[in-house]
Amino acid sequence: MHFFTGDLVNDFANEMRDYQDLFSRIKAPLGVFSILGNHDYGDYHFGPANSLRKARNLADIKKTHGNMGWDLLLNENRILKINNEQLAVIGVENWGLGGFTRYGQIDLAVENTDDCPIKLLLSHDPSHWRAEVIPKYPQIDAMFSGHTHGMQLGVRTEDFQWSPIQYRYNEWAGLYKQDAQQLYVNVGYGFLGYPGRIGILPEITIFELASV
Repeated sequence: MHFFTGDLVNDFANEMRDYQDLFSRIKAPLGVFSILGNHDYGDYHFGPANSLRKARNLADIKKTHGNMGWDLLLNENRILKINNEQLAVIGVENWGLGGFTRYGQIDLAVENTDDCPIKLLLSHDPSHWRAEVIPKYPQIDAMFSGHTHGMQLGVRTEDFQWSPIQYRYNEWAGLYKQDAQQLYVNVGYGFLGYPGRIGILPEITIFELASV
């Protein structure tokens, strides 16, 4: 299965016009699961208030996920059966700290997943993990995020990483653990503002789930 953790566009649905066919080639036997990021809602261009143009833009973005064959999770989950075992893929809309509009409702997203021994959460903003997931949802085994882009500037090696974004986000790139819970933050592959990256390379991450 493949996960996409939000920010398909910077502002407008039509930004995907030249990329939709390419992204449609992403396939997986168990499905491609996706969520929305803070940029996808159009708040930066249209403002926080609702408007017809903003609603149409968001509807077009959601439609694009479907056109590409991706299963967009909007505060909901999918329960998969693998070798007679159940696994829950849980997806919430954007929830973060620092003035971002909170559309995510994890209480709805986790409904009917209690019997699943493995629960994987897709949540765009990594600040969600420490603010709400760890204290309230200990049943979440792992969370997958994006959002930070590593600020498109920094240093990453096998043993060290630094970026100015770390002064805003405690968890901003790579794997983090607390007790039995884990978080992985992918720094993405696009850009915002400056059309490039210095030291923070585009990333596609491969995970292997294993019993311990």
